[in-house]
Amino acid sequence: MLFKSIAAALDQSSLSVLCLLLALVSKINGAALNASHYQYYRVEGLEGTQVADLPLGIVVLQDQDMGKTIIRAANLTAIRWAHAVNSQQLLDEALAGDIEFIEADIVLGKLSGGDGDDMPVMAHPPANVSDLTLQAFLNQIKDFNDLHEGNEKGVKLDFKSIDVFEGSLDILDATIPSMSYPIWINADIISGPVDQNKTVPVDPNRFFAGCMRYKQAVLSIGWTTNWGAEFREGEYTKDQCDAMVETLAFNNVLSTGQGITFPVRAGIAANSEEQLHKLVAAVNETNESTLTIWSSDGDYVDVEKLRKLIFGFGVERVYLDVPEELAAKLDLGNAGNGAGTFNSLVSFSFISLCFYAFSSWLKQ
Repeated sequence: MLFKSIAAALDQSSLSVLCLLLALVSKINGAALNASHYQYYRVEGLEGTQVADLPLGIVVLQDQDMGKTIIRAANLTAIRWAHAVNSQQLLDEALAGDIEFIEADIVLGKLSGGDGDDMPVMAHPPANVSDLTLQAFLNQIKDFNDLHEGNEKGVKLDFKSIDVFEGSLDILDATIPSMSYPIWINADIISGPVDQNKTVPVDPNRFFAGCMRYKQAVLSIGWTTNWGAEFREGEYTKDQCDAMVETLAFNNVLSTGQGITFPVRAGIAANSEEQLHKLVAAVNETNESTLTIWSSDGDYVDVEKLRKLIFGFGVERVYLDVPEELAAKLDLGNAGNGAGTFNSLVSFSFISLCFYAFSSWLKQ
């Protein structure tokens, strides 16, 4: 058995370190990992072992030529999303359903039938009236997660302007420190592909200034885009990717080690393989990063090119938040409905930290 074979080669103190790391990986942000959704590989150079016997879905690859140990993580494309959860009814449905991540939009507006000053509410522009405030949205998710240990739902907050983000800081200050589950803070901070000039990017300097107080949060930072059913040409250009790296460096994000995911629109990302690989490689020198591929209903997507992009990065580095029809066409091998049946949450920055420590230790 692989774990027993590794254990037999370790002294007691080393084994204790290994067990501690495995224990850390097995309990992430209050949610147990489901090993059935991990990618398994044949183990090279370890005689008489069985991959299936390694606990927690972690697989050790021994590269005989390079002498490296590689740890592969979860299939992130299998995580299921509830998108644009901007009303009480949609939040109730998301909490009752078998999804893992809840994505919602925040604008400055008013409660239905209300008056007075604007406040952060859940809505997507041009709408600015909702029956759900940001405060109530976060409170209800926390109440649910407190009662459902092991089946918590992550939350992605998409701030549509710098004003609503800064207007939400008091609420975030009061709620994020008590979260033991994944929290993503999202904004489009760079003007993006296809002559995109209709949407004003969120001011990156002010955005990062606020985000720096939430080190446990993953920064989900992207570009404004222009795309639809009639588009075929368009890409995330080298200049746009360079602008992202420069903005991260200018705001000292690349010195924090904070987890980063780049939300990229599926139809455009499919045309941008080289640029996105260089972007992620540059950021991964200091911060663990992933892609989050998203798409609007009706967007044109070159499915084969997008599959190539996903497998080029690896399913352990790509989240997939797309309509069910597109997810089915991609045929990524995920069971169940939509993007798959990954029944546990993943905080990839924490996993990567454990994996990096485990891998570095094994090389010693």
